[in-house]
Amino acid sequence: MKRILFTTVALGALGLMSPALGADLAPYTKAPVSPAYDWSGFYVGVFGGGGFGSHSVNNGTPTGFAKFLFNYDSTGAIAGGEAGYNYQTGSIVVGAEATGFWSGIKGNDLSSQLATGGTQIDATNLRDVITLVGRGGIAVDRLLLFFTGGWAYGNIQHTDTNLAPPAGVNAVDAFTLNRSGLTAGGGIAYAITNNLIGKFEYRYFDFGAYSRPGLATGLTPNGQLPYTVNTTYSVITVGLDYKFGGPVVARY
Repeated sequence: MKRILFTTVALGALGLMSPALGADLAPYTKAPVSPAYDWSGFYVGVFGGGGFGSHSVNNGTPTGFAKFLFNYDSTGAIAGGEAGYNYQTGSIVVGAEATGFWSGIKGNDLSSQLATGGTQIDATNLRDVITLVGRGGIAVDRLLLFFTGGWAYGNIQHTDTNLAPPAGVNAVDAFTLNRSGLTAGGGIAYAITNNLIGKFEYRYFDFGAYSRPGLATGLTPNGQLPYTVNTTYSVITVGLDYKFGGPVVARY
């Protein structure tokens, strides 16, 4: 009888304690979803960096298997600005961008000419460039891997110096031309804040070949054989963009 009484009292006490124990346990709740960065929106920015050019001169007289008579490089700094728009769906980002930059990329073949006894010194100066490109990439929250491709328009100054000009002919022939070409590249961008975006980018430019034709005499204004110059450029930049609007959005 005592055992039955003790068991009854114990079960009653446990029943009274169970609500208190339940109150001490925190209710289960689903973890909140972290907001993901949205790359959609208009942006403007600035960038700077440097680049180098590759130039090949052909005056129609290469010997052996040589395709060009002389090759030379150019180097220098650039700085410019950009404006564009991105649209994001899922992890895919597409958009368009316009850029313009000043360039100090210049170089010549003086050393090659002096080493081979040549008399035609060519110098090329890329002065400025504008581009209009399409963009595409993959976003991982605040990180964006992207590629670009499109149209480029460059202003190039070429100077040819004849070390042994004919009598009465100026030794220097300098001219400026505008070249339409292609550009392609890619890079990586990171949203530092909801509006400030830092990026690192590489661009390749191909402005094709331009020629200096001969006059009535069959020679250029400074007494050289007519020639053609093929020119390409590679540019590496870092930049900072400001994106308008586009708050972070929750993705489930």
